[in-house]
Amino acid sequence: MLSPRSGTLDGVIRTATAADVPLIHAMIRELATYEKLPDEARATEEQLREALFGERPAAFAHVAVSDVPDAPDGRDDPTGAPGEVVGFALWFLNFSTWRGVHGIYLEDLYVRPEKRGGGHGKALLAELARICVERGYERLEWSVLNWNEPTIAFYRSLGALPQDEWTVYRLTDAALTRLGAG
Repeated sequence: MLSPRSGTLDGVIRTATAADVPLIHAMIRELATYEKLPDEARATEEQLREALFGERPAAFAHVAVSDVPDAPDGRDDPTGAPGEVVGFALWFLNFSTWRGVHGIYLEDLYVRPEKRGGGHGKALLAELARICVERGYERLEWSVLNWNEPTIAFYRSLGALPQDEWTVYRLTDAALTRLGAG
C-alpha cells in the first residue's frame, strides 16, 4: 500500500510487481554500466522473478513511477499502472546480533539519469525507512563505491554516515567454489 509520505515530486513509490521485472533488470544493467562493471551483472530476468516473486521470496523491490496522471478524485494513482518506472530499490532483510532485530540491506538503488533530481531516490529511501520504523527494524544499510562522490553527497545529505571502520569482504567464483568444496 502506498503511503502518502512516499510520493515524489512528480510520481509515486510502489511495491514492485512481476510485470516490473524486465524494467528492473534493464536498470540493473544500466547501474552496472555506470559502476563500470557491466560484465558482473549476470542475473537474468527469470532469476529476478524467482527471487522477488517465487515461492519463497528472498528479496523485495519498490519502484519509483514518474509522471503519474491524477486520478479522478485528485490523488495520484497508487497502482502505478499509467506512469513510467524510472527507478528502483532492491532490498532484503538482514539481522543484527548486537541489536537482536532485523534490518534492511539495500542491495541496489537506481534512478535513471534523466530523472535524477526529481526526488525519486530520496522517496525510495524514505519508503524503506518507513518500513523499518513500522516493523521495528533498527538499521537501513547499504554500500557505495568510494569513487561515487555524487551519490555519497546525496546519502550524506540525508544524514547517512559511512562506516569507515568496516571493510567489506566477498567470496565469489573460484574462491567461493574452493572454500565450499572443503
